[in-house]
Amino acid sequence: MNRIIYVIALTLITSALIAQEKTFYDFTVKDIDGNDYNLAQLKGKKVLVVNTASKCGFTPQYEDLQKLYKKYGSDNFVIIGFPANNFMNQEPGSNDEIKSFCSSEYGVTFPMMAKISVKGKDIHPLYEWLTEEKLNGKMDSKVKWNFQKYMIDENGRLVDVAYPKTSPMDEQIVSWIEK
Repeated sequence: MNRIIYVIALTLITSALIAQEKTFYDFTVKDIDGNDYNLAQLKGKKVLVVNTASKCGFTPQYEDLQKLYKKYGSDNFVIIGFPANNFMNQEPGSNDEIKSFCSSEYGVTFPMMAKISVKGKDIHPLYEWLTEEKLNGKMDSKVKWNFQKYMIDENGRLVDVAYPKTSPMDEQIVSWIEK
């Protein structure tokens, strides 16, 4: 009986260590132009990952995201937008349409990625990692709506999540960047 408990404990510890070994930097995604974007190129930076949509009540957050990027974007901080159409068809456009919208309506200069799924059966592997503690080693979370924000530290580890209603300029996010 003690041997079974030992094996189970060892398995759980090993699983937790394996989950913590995978980081944000282990993923490659497609940018909005369809090119590979290796997240390892962001090593040493804090990264704010945001699922976005063009026809959402939170879409004006693009303005504050751009302000945040303009103020803090540098060698130490970047924002990455991931358009997603998971919530009431609020991002129906193509990647080209999304890119044009973000540029013309909000002057977005932070990196935008290709449209993905952030939940459900076709969830993108990055978002699976972001939302499952067994993979990210930090926390479980559910993507509640568009403009949910995930904070990644300089070592590629998930630090925290800010839910959609939280402004990009909120103290939770700004103090994390300034630390």
